[in-house]
This record gives sequence, structure tokens and C-alpha cells, in this order.
Amino acid sequence: MTAPTINGTRYPQPIEDLLPAARDLDLPEGQRFPSRNRLMREFRIGAPKAGELLALLKAEPTAPPADNTTPDLATTPDAPEPAAPAAPVAPLVVDPTPVPEITTAEPDAEATPVSRPDTPTPTPPPGPGRSAVVWPVVLLALPAFVAIWSGWVGLGGLTGFGVVHPLPGIWDSFSINSAITLPIGVETYGAYALYVWLSGRVPQRARRFAKWSAIASLLVGALGQVAYHLLEAAGVTAAPWWITTAVACLPVAVLGMGAALAHLVRTHD
Repeated sequence: MTAPTINGTRYPQPIEDLLPAARDLDLPEGQRFPSRNRLMREFRIGAPKAGELLALLKAEPTAPPADNTTPDLATTPDAPEPAAPAAPVAPLVVDPTPVPEITTAEPDAEATPVSRPDTPTPTPPPGPGRSAVVWPVVLLALPAFVAIWSGWVGLGGLTGFGVVHPLPGIWDSFSINSAITLPIGVETYGAYALYVWLSGRVPQRARRFAKWSAIASLLVGALGQVAYHLLEAAGVTAAPWWITTAVACLPVAVLGMGAALAHLVRTHD
């Protein structure tokens, strides 16, 4: 069989000129493309050019064979309308982040829990704690009450405090020793200011005022006890004027500090 010539020459032709002739070759039934060896043999070309020609043949879209029979217009049903073009499909976006390799442990290997530093471990809520008992304070306060009460009343007697009739003309027989106003006022205010300071449930200004006034009240109470015992040990029956002046001002000072603290406790910063 004589090799087909293209454009009347037997010299090697370009791939573009050989492509139509290769497309028209007779192929056995069931074979879609000619083999590379047949292309080499038919067109007298080398293996590289035959491989390139075969690749071009395979890259072309294959169309179904044309039906050369003339259809009968009388029996042929109306052709369906062409379908609407399909909507374009968005390209698939591939995440370039590499997927970590997952390794499975051996059945007999001991599993190790993986800790994630960015995930906070939930802290279990604290259980209901048992509050501390306060009854020992009562036991401690009993001897302190006796000593403080007797000391302030004794100092009040040395500084001019004594029995008075607060309701003359109304209840003449009613009398009271004014010296008891010293332990009630000074020590009660000191305990209350100490409670406000340590409670932590009041505004900052009230807490600061309660702190310093509680310290001052406790210091004044301690100085009053020291002054009484020193005067009593020295056999003094009347306190010096400067001690009498300081003791006489205590009820007024306690009243002012108590009213100020009560006002600050009810205000907001």
C-alpha cells in the first residue's frame, strides 16, 4: 500500500497538515484512534512525531457519526426546543492549608491525653464552705467588758463625771451616772467602725474613714485605761486639767464620728 501523499509530495509534512489525513484513516471496528506504529508506517514519520500526532488526535472532541439518511418529514415528530444553557459552575476553591496527618495508636499503647493550651479548663465551683464560729468572741469580750467598763467609769469619776438627774421636774427620783457614757460611746463606736472597715461592703470613702476612726478610737480607749490606772495607783483623787479636757470632749467626738460614718455608709462613690 502506497503511503498517502499530502499536497502532492512525499516529504515529511507538518503536524498540522498530517492531522486531517490521520483523522480520515480507516480504523477497525471498536478502535477509536490509530496506533503510533500505524501512523509511523502510513506517513513515514518518526516515533516522536507519531506520538505527538496521536496526542493531538486524542485531544480532539469526538463527535457521534453523522446520520446521512434523509428523515421523512411526514413521520418525523417536531424537534424539541434546545435546552437552556446550564449556569456556569463556580470553580472549586481548595484550601492550601495542609491537613495534619492523623496517626492511630497501637491497641496495646497507652493513650496520652492531648492538652490544648488555648482551651481553658473549667474550674469547678467551690463547694459551700463552713463559716467560722464566733462564740469565742463572746467569751473574750466578757472580761474585757468588765475591765473597760470599770476603767472608764473610774476615769469619769476623776474627771468630774458622776450621778446626775436627767429629768428634773418630770422624774426627780430618776438618776444616772454620766460616767457610763464614756465606755458606751468610745468602745461601741470603735467596734462598729472596725466592722465597717473589715466588711468590704461599703463605699471606699466610708471604708477609709472607718479604718482611721476605728484605729483612733481603739488608741483613745487604750490611753483612757492607762490614764485611769496610773492615777489610781498614784492615789490621785482629781485628774489634771488636760486629762479632764480630753475626756470631756469624747462624747461629742464620738457623736460626730458616728454620724459621719453612718452618712458615708449610705452614699455611693
